Amino acid sequence: MAIVSLSFHSTYQNAMSAGKLAHIIFILILISFSDALAQKTKSQLQKEKQQNQEKIKEVEKILAETTVQKKNTLGELSALKQRIQQQEDLINSIKGEMSFLDTEIGENNGIIQVLEEDLKKLRKEYAAMIFAAQKANNSATRLTFLFSAQSFDQLVMRLQYMNQYAQTRKLQAEQIIKVQDELGGQVREIRVKRDEKNKLLNEEVTENDNLTTLKKKQNSVVKSLEKEEKKLKRDLEETKKAVANLDKLINDIIKEEMEREAKANRSKDAVALSSTFEDNKTKFPWPVSGFVSQKFGRQNHPVLKGIVIQNDGINIQTKENERVKSIFEGEVRKVAFIPTLGSTVIIKHGDYLSVYTGLKDVSVKVGQKVSTNQEIGHVLSNSDGISELRFRIHKNTTPLDPQSWLKSM
Repeated sequence: MAIVSLSFHSTYQNAMSAGKLAHIIFILILISFSDALAQKTKSQLQKEKQQNQEKIKEVEKILAETTVQKKNTLGELSALKQRIQQQEDLINSIKGEMSFLDTEIGENNGIIQVLEEDLKKLRKEYAAMIFAAQKANNSATRLTFLFSAQSFDQLVMRLQYMNQYAQTRKLQAEQIIKVQDELGGQVREIRVKRDEKNKLLNEEVTENDNLTTLKKKQNSVVKSLEKEEKKLKRDLEETKKAVANLDKLINDIIKEEMEREAKANRSKDAVALSSTFEDNKTKFPWPVSGFVSQKFGRQNHPVLKGIVIQNDGINIQTKENERVKSIFEGEVRKVAFIPTLGSTVIIKHGDYLSVYTGLKDVSVKVGQKVSTNQEIGHVLSNSDGISELRFRIHKNTTPLDPQSWLKSM
């Protein structure tokens, strides 16, 4: 019975160890896959945070320029609003990183728990195998086991059992070392992640303090501007008149083009250009760097209560003397100066027009063919130190929202 028990125990332990090894391998693969997936997501979050920090630097420059000549302007208010939005985005990206770290720490704790349980089982099994081996290593017992074989084949089989038993003990010892190493690695990794989280917590506190300061500054600017209601209304009326002149200029161009095309068949080039323009929707480069200070469509005035503004394009606030570029290939159809707004360039792209208003100088002329990203002039800075481009896209007589055609910033 002792001999049969030893043989059975050897076979059983070999099978159990093979199963345990498969389990350990599965855990290690799971850990590797989880780490790879985590790194990718963490990398995306860190990239997002870096992009937010770069945007903040850009807006800080614009904000600084708006306060050089005069404080408490609509341009400063727009820059502050954008700065606050980016600050909130930065805080959200930090929170996203912390949330992800919490998930990682939770997963690490789960893996550590499983590894500790496996290690306990492996050690228990190994102790039982050592005890059985010590009993079996008695030379008399081993010889009795071998020479009690009833045939040569059975003798060979018993020798194989004994070899398998020795290999199983070796394999079990290797598994224990692997699990111990992995457990130690997981413990070290969780310490690193906790340090990362503490660093992010400190960052969040700092950035929340910055956000509070920015919001206080914004409220101060709003209160100051509310006291200048008469001036703001006067400026608004001047701008409305200037925009009306711009509308007339655009409508005249559209009318001329439609009349010209009515007299002659549309060329294949014009049709192809319109189609290519449409195909590039959401891919166009921005005409100037900066941020959208006024969106497309109807919107409330940022300070004056009850006043609604209609914008047939978008306003892009930027840095002083920034280059303005064509968003797509086409032909310059109009270059004009509009009081209050500055110079305007209108470029035709088949059925579409792109309109650039607020230039201090123009480097193209009517009839000139331009390419994508070609410089057409520099942005104008007004008396308040605000550098802002008014940008439009029209399909024939219909104004379109430029933000839905440009690349995501």
